[in-house]
Amino acid sequence: MRIFLTGATGLIGRRLVADRLARGDSLTVVSRDRARARALAGEIDVIEADLTKPGDWQQRVGGCDAVVHLAGAGIADRRWTRAYRALIETSRIESTRHIVDAIEAAPAPPRVLVNASAVGYYGDGGENVLDESAPAGDDFLADLCVRWEAQAARAETGATRVVLMRISVVLDTRGGALGAMLPIFRLGLGGPLGSGRQYFPWIHWRDVVGLFDLALGDDTLRGPVNAVAPETTTGRVFARTVGRVLRRPAVLPVPVVALRVVMGEMGRYVVASQRVVSQVATQRGYAFVFGRLGPALEDLLG
Repeated sequence: MRIFLTGATGLIGRRLVADRLARGDSLTVVSRDRARARALAGEIDVIEADLTKPGDWQQRVGGCDAVVHLAGAGIADRRWTRAYRALIETSRIESTRHIVDAIEAAPAPPRVLVNASAVGYYGDGGENVLDESAPAGDDFLADLCVRWEAQAARAETGATRVVLMRISVVLDTRGGALGAMLPIFRLGLGGPLGSGRQYFPWIHWRDVVGLFDLALGDDTLRGPVNAVAPETTTGRVFARTVGRVLRRPAVLPVPVVALRVVMGEMGRYVVASQRVVSQVATQRGYAFVFGRLGPALEDLLG
C-alpha cells in the first residue's frame, strides 16, 4: 500500500511508520523538519512543507492508496495563550482543508482518508455513555473537533471514503500523558486529578496502531471510530493502577484549583468526564490487544 502520512514524528506517527514499513508499505511523509522525519527510517520519502499552506506537496497525494492525517500542534504541549489556541486550530483545520483540496484535485484520488480527531469531540459527558452516535459537546475542544471533522468529511465520495479516528489518551512510555506522569508517580507523588470520579478514556498504543490498520484495510468502514479501550475506568482507578504496577503510593489528589493555576484553561479539560466506548470497533470484530487497564500498564511499565 502507498500511504501519504502527516504527523509522522508525533507519538502515534512514529509507531505507525514502524508498523506500516514492517507490513511492506511505501510511505510518503510530509514534515516541517526533514531531518527529524528522515531519522525515523531510511526507506521513507520525506517532503518538507507547511501543511497549513497550499503548495507543490499537494501533487503527491494523487496516486497514493491512502492518506493518514495526524498533524496538529500538541493540545497539552504548552499553556494556552490566545496565539497558541489559534495555532491549535489552524494546524488542524487548515492542514485538513488543504489535504482534502489535494484529494479532490487528484486524477487518481486515494481510496481512503483516515483523519485523526479526538474524544474531545464529546465534551464533558458526566455519567453518559458516549458511543460514536453521541452528540458533540459545547466547549472549545468539542467545537474544534466538529470543524476539523467537517473539513475531512468533504473528501467523502464514491472514490474516497473517510474514517474519523477519535483518539483517547494514548498510553505509551515514549511520551504523551503517561510519559509526562511517570516521573511524578515514580517518586510516589502521583494521584488522581481532581476528585478522580470522572471517567478517563484510554488506549494502549498497540491498539491505536491496530485500529488504524482496521481503518485502512476495511473497505466498508467510514465515519467516526472511537479509539478507546473497552474497559471504562475512572481517574482514581487509573492512578491507583499506575501506582500498583510501579509499586508506589498513588493517593495524593491534585486539586482542580492547582491544575488551573499550572495549566490555565487546559486544566478544566483534564478533569472532564468522558465515558467513551468503542462501539464501531467492537461491532467490526476488532480484537483489542489490551482491553483492560491492568495488563496494558503492566506491558508498558512492568
